[in-house]
Amino acid sequence: MAATTLSNAFSAGDNSTAIIVPSKPQALAISYKQLSAEVLSFQKKLAKLGVTPQAAVSIALPNTYEFIVAFLAAAWQRGIAAPLNAAYKQEEFEFYIDDLKSAVALVPKGSFAQDGAAVRAARKYKAAIAECYWNGREVVLDLKDEGKLKGKGNQKVEKAQPDDIALVLHTSGTTGRPKAVPLTHRNLTRTMKNIKATYDLSPADRTMLVMPLFHVHGLLAGFLAPLYSGGSVIVPPKFSASEFWDDFITHKANWYTAVPTIHQILLKNPPPHTKPKIRFIRSCSSPLSPTTFHQLEETYGAPVLEAYAMTEAAHQMTSNPLPPGKRQPGSVGIGQGVEVAILDGEGKEVPQGSEAEICIRGENVTKGYLNNPEANKSSFTGNGFFRTGDQGKKDKDGYVIITGRIKELINKGGEKISPIELDNVLARHPKVGEAVSFAIPDEMYGQEVAVAVVPKSGQKITEEELKDWVADKLAKFKVPKKVYFTDNMPKTATGKIQRRIVADTMMKQDKPKAKL
Repeated sequence: MAATTLSNAFSAGDNSTAIIVPSKPQALAISYKQLSAEVLSFQKKLAKLGVTPQAAVSIALPNTYEFIVAFLAAAWQRGIAAPLNAAYKQEEFEFYIDDLKSAVALVPKGSFAQDGAAVRAARKYKAAIAECYWNGREVVLDLKDEGKLKGKGNQKVEKAQPDDIALVLHTSGTTGRPKAVPLTHRNLTRTMKNIKATYDLSPADRTMLVMPLFHVHGLLAGFLAPLYSGGSVIVPPKFSASEFWDDFITHKANWYTAVPTIHQILLKNPPPHTKPKIRFIRSCSSPLSPTTFHQLEETYGAPVLEAYAMTEAAHQMTSNPLPPGKRQPGSVGIGQGVEVAILDGEGKEVPQGSEAEICIRGENVTKGYLNNPEANKSSFTGNGFFRTGDQGKKDKDGYVIITGRIKELINKGGEKISPIELDNVLARHPKVGEAVSFAIPDEMYGQEVAVAVVPKSGQKITEEELKDWVADKLAKFKVPKKVYFTDNMPKTATGKIQRRIVADTMMKQDKPKAKL
């Protein structure tokens, strides 16, 4: 039977391993049979609590077995799973809980007594509050406050439908208020099929999850697609560079997917002498510099496959293929079960090799943002293509090359400069650890080029040295006017680098200090 919802997307009666939670002395291993029974049992608990179709279930739990069970059970119950970063502050929890009018917030054991940030936010908006944890026998749902579900308990156990919204995540766009992205069971199962096909995933594969499950990268590529293909997932509570290879080797993983930042951290913490057998390494969510690509392939002897994804596409849109297919450093590859077109402002396709907006269409793509008709109007073309907001082109083989966020391109007196191109040139400098380019205001040109640089440890580097390096490799107008040096690059909770945040942080250094 073809999977059309999360409730029929993986084998229910299979005794093979689905999930491994590393712990000492004994790891927790869960079979597909156990997982299905546990999800069904938790679904019944949610129904008893009062969760009805399209009620939002806010999940403020770290990467754990209980997160996985709660997420799947909420979707099986036709609710909307709304995963949240457990490290948010109260104000952030308030925004998300209020935005979705959450019926219930699931929090870790002990949160209620501590009056944690998620608990305070849920109470403010009258969401029910329940602690959720694995006690060694079952995933417990311990109701602490009935909130708006008071008197509304004992609902029927539902059966998910393909067009039900299963998941809502918010995008942190380059502008203003986060937009709510609804993804249906059909959107998710389509991406799961696409990812399985791209990487030829099978029951023989086991992945090491390092991305958070409150983000599409971890949820779809690191967790749901492996389960759909009958494989298994190792789920540590968080990414730890010092424990990664030990867990990877002990539990026999053969691939992983991560953001470039994590790949770079792992290159600094290499595996032990017994090199693990890695079938492939996937990189996604921000641009992978060709320098890091080559370092990864040389260090691990495995193909590195860069992919391109967005929340609005239920994650994956394009990827470089497995060998013997061509993988191209600096390119995000080809459409994977998704139509990709380079369209101009009128929605017309541009000639091959020309740059314009990367647009996508497919069964994985959201139908539109929640309660945001204005964004929906500007985000879709007349013939149903979603505008990604990324500028790029296709080469002669159809491989997509991203040149930058349209809103982040540096416009220096009419000359458009790709910050990604600049980042890649700077990353090749032997003394540079990380580099992020961005626009700064300029009286003469409107915008000028600036760059934030983290030198490699123990290395000293001057502004002149970097300017000379760029001048030697790129046109003169692309040479940075200003170089900011910093010990660490500001990043989001998922390890992504957002130019806007880097720019704001660096430009604060320029503000004149108030005289005392």
